[in-house]
Amino acid sequence: MSRVVLEPHAQFDLTAHSRASSIGSLALARPKRHRTAVLYVGTHSGTLFSLSADSNDNDGDVVLRKLSFLRSVSVSDNAVDSISVIEDFGKVLLLSGGALFLVDSELSNRASKLGFSKGVSLVTRRRFRDGESEGLGSGLGSGAGLGLFQKLRMNSMKEGEMQSEGGCVFALVVGKRLILAELVLGNRNGKSERDEGGGGSLVVLKEIQCVDGVVSAMVWLNDSIIVGTVNGYSLISCVTGQSSVIFSLPDVSRPPRLKLLHKDWRVLLLVDNVGVIVDPHGQPVGGSLVFRHGLDSVGEIDSYVVVVTDGKIELYHKRYGACVQVLPFGGEGLGRCIVATEEDRGGSLVAVATATKVVCYQKLPSVEQIKDLLRKKNYKEAISLVEELESEGEMSKDLLSFVHAQVGFLLLFDLHFKEAVDHFLLSENMQPSEIFPFIMRDPNRWSLLVPRNRYWGLHPPPAPLEDVIDDGLMRIQRASFLRKAGVETIVDNDLFLNPASRSDLLESAIKNISRYLLACREKDLTESIREGVDTLLMYLYRAVNCVVDMERLASSTNWCIVEELEQMLEESGHLQTLAFLCASKGMSAKAVHIWRILARNYSSSLWKDPALESSTGDSGENLISGRAIAAAEASKILEESSDQELILQHLGWIADISQLLAVKVLTSDKREIHLSPDEVVTTIDPQKVEILQRYLQWLIEDQDCNDTQLHTLYALSLAKSAIEAFESENISANLDSGNTETSLATMKNSIFQIPVRERLQIFLQSSDLYDPEEVLDLIEGSELWLEKAILYRRLGQETLVLQILALKLEDSEAAEQYCAEIGRADAYMQLLEMYLDPQDGTDPMFTAAVRLLHNHGESLDPLQVLEKLSPDMPLQLASETLLRMFRARVHHHRQGQIVHNLSRAVDIDARLSRLEERSRHVQINDESLCDSCDARLGTKLFAMYPDDTVVCYKCYRRQGESVSVTGRNFKEDILIKPGWLVSR
Repeated sequence: MSRVVLEPHAQFDLTAHSRASSIGSLALARPKRHRTAVLYVGTHSGTLFSLSADSNDNDGDVVLRKLSFLRSVSVSDNAVDSISVIEDFGKVLLLSGGALFLVDSELSNRASKLGFSKGVSLVTRRRFRDGESEGLGSGLGSGAGLGLFQKLRMNSMKEGEMQSEGGCVFALVVGKRLILAELVLGNRNGKSERDEGGGGSLVVLKEIQCVDGVVSAMVWLNDSIIVGTVNGYSLISCVTGQSSVIFSLPDVSRPPRLKLLHKDWRVLLLVDNVGVIVDPHGQPVGGSLVFRHGLDSVGEIDSYVVVVTDGKIELYHKRYGACVQVLPFGGEGLGRCIVATEEDRGGSLVAVATATKVVCYQKLPSVEQIKDLLRKKNYKEAISLVEELESEGEMSKDLLSFVHAQVGFLLLFDLHFKEAVDHFLLSENMQPSEIFPFIMRDPNRWSLLVPRNRYWGLHPPPAPLEDVIDDGLMRIQRASFLRKAGVETIVDNDLFLNPASRSDLLESAIKNISRYLLACREKDLTESIREGVDTLLMYLYRAVNCVVDMERLASSTNWCIVEELEQMLEESGHLQTLAFLCASKGMSAKAVHIWRILARNYSSSLWKDPALESSTGDSGENLISGRAIAAAEASKILEESSDQELILQHLGWIADISQLLAVKVLTSDKREIHLSPDEVVTTIDPQKVEILQRYLQWLIEDQDCNDTQLHTLYALSLAKSAIEAFESENISANLDSGNTETSLATMKNSIFQIPVRERLQIFLQSSDLYDPEEVLDLIEGSELWLEKAILYRRLGQETLVLQILALKLEDSEAAEQYCAEIGRADAYMQLLEMYLDPQDGTDPMFTAAVRLLHNHGESLDPLQVLEKLSPDMPLQLASETLLRMFRARVHHHRQGQIVHNLSRAVDIDARLSRLEERSRHVQINDESLCDSCDARLGTKLFAMYPDDTVVCYKCYRRQGESVSVTGRNFKEDILIKPGWLVSR
């Protein structure tokens, strides 16, 4: 790491005020009555100086200004060993010659010696975290601990003595004792002496037996005191007084040093050049800090530890342990140096003192540190610093986003396009329009959308990528000349040592900027910016000839401006992209027109698809594939269009390429308004018969069209095609196998999988809306006998149907089935007569006649059959059939007699049972009751139902004759008694 965190601010030379003395202690604080920080300098001669951090020298040409001298006060004849500034009360506690002195922060009065035992070797103030109270007992522990300190304080006050004001709590080392005392600012009469410059008194709260060894370092935080001796570091509880060893020091080591890291609320324990960080309980936390050399003094500022050694200031990052800055402030051999920082305030000043000089350093604002790193092109370190500040809550996410964008622009002008775009993508607040000037020169459609934000002025204004690359290459070339002349320049070493070509840099720039714009498409942008992103992205794709990406963008949902791209795409020959773009914008007519041009250019070899041209296949296959692609894309547009004129205008050339695509256009269900069948039929090329047939089939079968003209037109078209196919088959049957293969290839190219005759037969049988006479007139002279039979059947000409089935087609089974459909016995007799006397000069069909007699002879009249039999028919063929027919006739007659007699017997039994039921007697007396109303019947009229229930006449009229009192309906639930069954 290499950062500029501190910069020299001002200095103070002690020799100008006291030549015979040297600096022994130093403190930096910001008292309430002072607007600026104040430096307190203690000398070995016992004098205390106060210096203002504000310089009294306004000359801007001075390299290092002077600290303002405020006042001085004589403390004692001994050296001032330590300075403790009590900012809240405007006092300064001094340790000099083993005694404690108190002076006001402005040094306006002489120092007053506190009435306390001598021999104090070390004093430290109890520290509090930000926001905590410093009153007596605060934070000294909870429960019993807090009560203990309150009791100690009360016991330390004499009877009738009254404390005027609360003070501060200190820990003092006196010989082997550790004394906890409170500094009370007041007198026994209760009069405050703060404003009078009076002193105070130390009230002993508690004494603790100290650890073995001479205590040379001490820190008090919360209810724990950490002390350091030559033997090691220990933790002492100010509540219980018990001590525990944190760790021991080696036999040969530097004196122990402690530093409270107030921001993290931890303590830094130094062992030679290693710093161990512990928590208030003495437990190590985090990693250790390894310093380069042994140190004289240590301080803290922000996230850094400041160490002073051998005339140099070193800053170490507390979290990462790296040395981020080294500042020399004097030559070697200066002796012991002291560092002081604003510990409790988190200030921005650091003071360093040698024997006769004090140098004050000021912390650069975070933004200035970042700028300095960026100027030095230390981009990774700048981003690392920003992330640290953001994680510590000292920098907002907006500023982090801003820095990412700034770094991205710097990298872009340094020709590191990939890294630049990576930072652009990490910037949440960067607008895509900021990239527009790098793609299209001003002025343009989106010039006013570009924010006029120069960031920190660290990079040039936006310019087209070509200019950026040219300027960057020129800077590298200029830097090369300067380095040869011995002049150091800040330039990227990678590009300097391995310069790339202009074309490679331009390609990298375009691809990476395209990557950024592609990612921006996923953001929530305004409509105008979306248009700019998509349109300029198309520009970039075209610049590097990314045909696949161009077509993917154009065919998807996009915000491209066609007017901005049309001329460019036409001139570069990317007509497919333009067609996709027009289609996505709803410009169907223009898109289909472009596809038509492409298909025509394919056929004339004027234009080729780059994707097809780069393939290794045959050029003829590419030509066919290219035309098919053009037709397919045009058909997709027309399938969704409801513009009938547009569809019919382009139907022809699509049909020339693919009849199947033409059919898809005509039969599409995607359009909202269907086409007019009459217009379509009129437009279809008469040579494209299959297209017409498939369209009519779709209208009739899928759209349930009931137009008789269309049904007749479909039937006539099928009949004509069937005649041509039949004739073609007859011709090919008489030719060689070569023509047969040609015929099979032709059939394979058909859009139908079912032969035309089969389709004709299915339609003639299924439809009732065509005109059979027109179709019959068309096929009258052909050999389509089955089709003729279907048509004659529609016309009701049974004889002609039987003649075709029996004599022309010789399909006995179909003929017999047709007779069964007629349902009359004379139909079979008519068919038998046709078999026996064909009347067309052919021989009688005795086998078919015998089959007919065998299957349906029982339903024929034997006498009529015998009359129809020809004398020429061999008797042995029909004898068995005739005999079986006669036997069946007699059998059917006898079965009929049996059924007749049985039915007559059943009828007689039913009548008898009914008579018996109606004539049976029912006895009614005076006690008989109606089963419905429980009324006595007596001599009343009554009725009896078949289930033996008896009701009075009144209830009978109400119930009716079909439903009894039990609710049984005899019409629906018939009652049958055993006696009624036929038993004979």
